[in-house]
Amino acid sequence: MRLTRRYRFAASHRLNTDALTSDENARLYGKCNNPFGHGHDYILDVSVEGPVDASGQIVERQALDALVEQQVLSRVDHRNLNCDLAELKGQVPTTENLAFTIEAMLQRQWTLPARLARVRISETARNTFELETK
Repeated sequence: MRLTRRYRFAASHRLNTDALTSDENARLYGKCNNPFGHGHDYILDVSVEGPVDASGQIVERQALDALVEQQVLSRVDHRNLNCDLAELKGQVPTTENLAFTIEAMLQRQWTLPARLARVRISETARNTFELETK
């Protein structure tokens, strides 16, 4: 059985790498390379899977919500991902990299009986990124 819970957060970032010239960064990242950054209203789906227990659930929703709030939302909501999230230091804060980072943030404190199965982030109406966990 799989359960998916949906969360929302707002954050800003600038896509830029020191490995490229200013012109190359502008070409690769387009408007996402704005020197002042830009923001998104992200939608984060966290999926867990496992057997249904005696309570009729695979995980207590409140426990999952508390873990996501503590490990992720409290650290990314209304933050600049380039500056405020240590786990992204030295990386371009693409949503692909953010998905890997969120998975690691959750796994670090994971004590729930269900297994973390997927992290899915929608950055815009056209860009959604899914990470199936191992």
